[in-house]
Amino acid sequence: MRLANKVAIITGASSGIGRASAILFAKEGAKVVIADINDAGGEETALTIKSGGGEAIFVHTDVSKASDAENLIKVTKDKFGKIDTLFNNAGMPQQTIPIEEVDEALWDRVYAVNVKSIFLTAKCAAPVMKEAGGGVIINTASISGVRPRPGNIAYASSKAAVIHLTKALALDLASYKIRVNCINPVAADTPMLDQFFPAGVNVDEARKATINTIPLGRLTTPEDVAYAALYLACDESSMLTGTCIDVDGGRGI
Repeated sequence: MRLANKVAIITGASSGIGRASAILFAKEGAKVVIADINDAGGEETALTIKSGGGEAIFVHTDVSKASDAENLIKVTKDKFGKIDTLFNNAGMPQQTIPIEEVDEALWDRVYAVNVKSIFLTAKCAAPVMKEAGGGVIINTASISGVRPRPGNIAYASSKAAVIHLTKALALDLASYKIRVNCINPVAADTPMLDQFFPAGVNVDEARKATINTIPLGRLTTPEDVAYAALYLACDESSMLTGTCIDVDGGRGI
């Protein structure tokens, strides 16, 4: 197994990409800490893993709060003694709207969940990883951070910030053998996708229009991203840091 005896924290793991990654990591031998604000979904992910013979715990976490980030790291270390991988997957979408409709509260919330959270969890996890002699941090960005689309200014710019934050963290932590990389998914086939569309649109038509922008002709799946995260988490990617893997079906070309 590719993650045998590893301990992995995955945020936003109550559904979608986070849940798929948690289940895959557990199948590959990792002890998984599921962090989410959605208690029911987080507990369900943990139960799914345990039902399959894996080991997992759920920790209620609002990733935008420093106190919750500190608690997440403390609980993980107390339970498992170390942290090998921190997968910052939690994120917040933004409905397609013109800039004049993006109020300050929406802007701040998008940046708090998508960017500030990575700073908070990395800050808390880094000392634990340094003490252990290394680790891996993976951040979910977006191909929108590379190639934005109209009406998505808060989300797209926040994901561009994630890409650059990934590179900055990689430089800061390289001497401690802590690798930091990110994944840029294209639109994923999850319930969250519909939250990006403008109000009142035909969702089926909006999904078809989105697929038409992807050269490979389909949405990405949670499993597509999970396998990219698995590669970044395991020793096979030991020479990768500060990189972004585009799981985008060619949209970023």
